[in-house]
Amino acid sequence: MAEDHYQTLGVPRTASAEDIRKAYRELARKYHPDLHPDDESAQKKFKEVQTAFDVLNDSSKREMYDRYGNAFEGVGGGGPGPGAGFDPRRGPFAGGGFGGGGADIDLESLFGGAGGFGDLFGAGGAKPRGRRRPAQQPGEDITARIEVPFKLSIEGGKTDVRVERDGKAETISVTIPQGLPDGAKMRLRGQGLPGTGGAAAGDLLLEVGVASHPAFVRHGDILECTLPISLTEAIEGGKVDVPTPWGTIALRIPPLTSGGRKLRAAGMGVRHANGSKGDLIAEVQIMLPEAGRAEAVAVEKILGAAKAFEAAAPTAPRALLRW
Repeated sequence: MAEDHYQTLGVPRTASAEDIRKAYRELARKYHPDLHPDDESAQKKFKEVQTAFDVLNDSSKREMYDRYGNAFEGVGGGGPGPGAGFDPRRGPFAGGGFGGGGADIDLESLFGGAGGFGDLFGAGGAKPRGRRRPAQQPGEDITARIEVPFKLSIEGGKTDVRVERDGKAETISVTIPQGLPDGAKMRLRGQGLPGTGGAAAGDLLLEVGVASHPAFVRHGDILECTLPISLTEAIEGGKVDVPTPWGTIALRIPPLTSGGRKLRAAGMGVRHANGSKGDLIAEVQIMLPEAGRAEAVAVEKILGAAKAFEAAAPTAPRALLRW
């Protein structure tokens, strides 16, 4: 007489899917061939338990079995039966797993994870196949603030940055792009905390501060500076040398240049890798000499000439200054 699958698992016909899985786990532990390598009766019992579970764990097979009994296979239920060439050592991996449909499962899932199947059979037991890989978790981003010299922010180049990763201080080399502004944020891919399960590492996010310069000020892509000139250069005009990030240039001073006048050098300001260029603006500042007694007479002559020149001027110097 063909065995009753419900009796084999020791559950009633009204048993839930969880009851069936629970009964199967207990019986699989009890009769597994690895615990009884020379006991044919245990292997036979394990075969019956596995066959019963293959049928009752699959909802469609169970429905056919409840309706037609062991003859359900001939009706179209399919699935492994007593004559399906059962391998007593196949365990829970071959054939219908918990999800039905013959999907492979993990022994840790079947026997309760840590302290379950592995502890039951010891180091010499069957090694689980299809073990689930650790879940992939991308590494977290880390942030840091750095300050770079004004010159480096304009010209670009490399600098060292100290960051903390996993509680350790590390020094990494960072390339500062040409023309990087104050307050810019840089993202360095893969320089954050490491991921798990083979996932990618996080990123390093750098907030960049730019140190001030004693002579130059940046406004967007415009560089500004104060250009001191002598009284002679202001009156006669001429060319003066002006240092820039891209080399020293000769800037032309028009004759009779007043203090505060702004002179522009096109393309000599902030430059970027895409080819865009800002200008350099130099504001003239007339520097008078510090005269001693020996120069007092010369200064008096200059002052007299200046007064005569101003008296002949058509307008007062502050005529347009109004509110």
